[in-house]
Amino acid sequence: MEFDFNYHSVAELVSEALKYQTTISGLVLKQQAQQMELPEKEIFAHMQETYQVMASCIQPGCDPGLKSASGLTGGSACKLRRVSEDGRSLTGSLLSGALYRALAVSELNAAMGRIVAAPTAGSCGILPAALLTMEAERGCSVPDCVMAMFTASAIGMVIANNASLAGAQGGCQAECGSASAMAAAAITELAGGSPQMVSHAVAIALKNILGLVCDPVAGLVEIPCIKRNASGTAGAFVAAELALAGIESAIPADEVIWAMKKVGDSMSSSLKETAEGGLAATPTGKKLHEQVFGTGRK
Repeated sequence: MEFDFNYHSVAELVSEALKYQTTISGLVLKQQAQQMELPEKEIFAHMQETYQVMASCIQPGCDPGLKSASGLTGGSACKLRRVSEDGRSLTGSLLSGALYRALAVSELNAAMGRIVAAPTAGSCGILPAALLTMEAERGCSVPDCVMAMFTASAIGMVIANNASLAGAQGGCQAECGSASAMAAAAITELAGGSPQMVSHAVAIALKNILGLVCDPVAGLVEIPCIKRNASGTAGAFVAAELALAGIESAIPADEVIWAMKKVGDSMSSSLKETAEGGLAATPTGKKLHEQVFGTGRK
């Protein structure tokens, strides 16, 4: 069995999965094993190690004493976890659980902890939160969650090949947007969605975050990045919920990715990781910059 797709199209992933009557994750695992000339179980084991690193972020990320080196962030995941586990959440344990996990991984990243860039450090909390919440709240098995990572990775590859994953090139839509699309794909497949549903979830997730700028306060991956990880996680569940209900995106996923690139290309450089615009340029944003670096640094 020879696989000739090259991660340049979501439509191609869907078509190939349907052709071989498998999930996108099953297709990707086989293709990667073939391409790397390794047994499938070895490829899977490597991905499982990555999943274990993601899982190991939650407890330290929820430490009430956790603080970033700048002192700007830390402790939010702990607060929301208490609300979720005490049954005081407005949205129930699934969404609140996903949100605190996204905050935990992101805050651990800001505190120089060990994380998985998924696809970037700035968006590292979204995919882990989605997968770990599906395991905890929906009873998905670890092997199934690991397999869903192959689907997420394939979507990330398509976006990287056609647009960008970097905030410096495409704004936060390229980071948290791509991560949200990857997570939406993983959630949809984990919930039993078809390859077509996965594609629609990707399109919906990206459409809902299109145009998001990258404006890190003080140039650090903390404000507003950490809370955007929570928002991107929520967006992934929204997109998956809609797709699983049979709701389709009028604009195909590949065209949404094309639009994301065009939006990123036209975005001002002040809104692409330079900390010269957006929230970074607000009076409070400037004060926080001075608080961290002093008044002499611009």
